[in-house]
Amino acid sequence: MNNNSAPLKVVVAESAVIIRSGLTAVLKRMANPSVHPVEVATVESLQNYVRLHAPDIIIVNPTFGGWFDLPAFKAERHGRKDVKYIALLNAVIDNNLLREYDDQISICDDGDLITSKINHLMHTEEDEKESEQEALSQREKEIITCVVKGMTNKAIADKLYLSIHTVITHRRNIARKLQIHSPAGLTIYAIVNKLVELQDIKESL
Repeated sequence: MNNNSAPLKVVVAESAVIIRSGLTAVLKRMANPSVHPVEVATVESLQNYVRLHAPDIIIVNPTFGGWFDLPAFKAERHGRKDVKYIALLNAVIDNNLLREYDDQISICDDGDLITSKINHLMHTEEDEKESEQEALSQREKEIITCVVKGMTNKAIADKLYLSIHTVITHRRNIARKLQIHSPAGLTIYAIVNKLVELQDIKESL
C-alpha cells in the first residue's frame, strides 16, 4: 500500500487522448491525496509500465484495446494484489462485466467525487473507521438537502447540473460516511445539523 507521504502512482489507460488527458488534468489538481498520474494509450504500454513500476491504482476503460481482460491482466501481475483497479466509463456497460473492478468512475463525475472514490479505495481498515466521521463535502450537503425535501434523483441532477449516475454515487458516499441508509434518517441528520429548517421540509410535503 502507498506511503501516505508519497504521491499515489496512478495509471490512466485510455485510448482517447481527450478523455485520457482530461482525467490526468483532474488528478494532478488533487491535493489529498496527491497523485502522480501517468498516461498510457495502448495495452502494450500499460503492460510495459507495470513491469517496470509499482502503481497504486490503474484507471482503465473496460473497452481498452477492444475489451480489457482484467482477470488475465491480474494473473500476469505475479501476486501483486494491492493494486486497485477503477473502471473508466464513457458509455453504459453491464454492471456484471465490471465485477472484477474495485470501483468505477464516469467521465461525468466531478473532481470531488473522483477524489472521494480514490480516498476510499486507498484507506486501510483503521482509516475506514475514521472515514465514518469524515466531513461531508459541500456538494453532498446540497444533495442531502434535496433528498429530505423529497426530490427525485433526476430532479436533483437537473437542479445541481449533475448526471443521475453522479447523484446516485454521491448518495452512496453519503450513506457510507454517515451510516444512514434511509430518507427518514437523513431528515433527522439534516435537521440536527441545521442543513435544513423544519419549515422547509413541511413545505415540500
